[in-house]
Amino acid sequence: MPKVSSVIVPYAAYLRVYEPLAAFPEPERAHWERYARRPDRPSYQDELRRSLADLVPTPPVAVPVHESGDAFVMEADGVLCVCPWRTRLRGWQALDDLDEELPPTVLDAVLPPVVRRQAAQDYERWLARNPDARPWIRTATWQVPINWFVLVSDEERRYDRGTAGVPPLLRYRTPMVQARRRVARGLRTLRDTMDEGPLIDGLVDVGRWLEEFHPRSVVELDYGGLVHTLPDRHLEADHSAADVAEGIEALGRGDGERAGEAYARLVERWRAVRDRRSTN
Repeated sequence: MPKVSSVIVPYAAYLRVYEPLAAFPEPERAHWERYARRPDRPSYQDELRRSLADLVPTPPVAVPVHESGDAFVMEADGVLCVCPWRTRLRGWQALDDLDEELPPTVLDAVLPPVVRRQAAQDYERWLARNPDARPWIRTATWQVPINWFVLVSDEERRYDRGTAGVPPLLRYRTPMVQARRRVARGLRTLRDTMDEGPLIDGLVDVGRWLEEFHPRSVVELDYGGLVHTLPDRHLEADHSAADVAEGIEALGRGDGERAGEAYARLVERWRAVRDRRSTN
């Protein structure tokens, strides 16, 4: 039986979109309305446990056979919003990234080639029937992509140290309209001051993704399992969104020195996370 590598799921950050019920057509809207009233809705940790459990059988289950009917639920300004898990879709999409995340020998041990090929074929057939499908959740392992921080501000940051039995939490929540404005402003500044590259490409990609959702949605950046890799003092001092905002503002003013200082703080802060990844 293959061992589940900690690289795959636990130490991951998430970018989620919560859409108002009005964004969903019937009968899905009625399903989520009933679902939101359930007292036994699963938690963030439940989603993680289910994902890991699928890797335990031999052969492992690379992608769930059926799509999840679960979602995360929140209320924003009196409006009920949901973020569907869409675990099956996300599983298919995550398979495309595994070649870059894991060495070939580890990847073959966790998910044998025959399992990955079958999953890829299933996804191709499903996508032909659902060409407009998109997930409400994006995942990044062992990092928070810099372009995600562009969507939020330091004032929207929430950090809880956690208690016995309750894990720590570090997240940002922002209205969709604000997130889109920040993407637009950030892209203008970066394109005026930098050559095309991964940062601009990543911001364009996440901006296009946000355009797929209802304008009254809420965007959430959640450090997820990354909070378990870092000490409290590191998390308390983590104001990466502020550093990114300062760097972009400095670039817009032509202050390369200050922009470089903000970027250096980011690099130093996230080096601690990369160091922990290399030891696993």
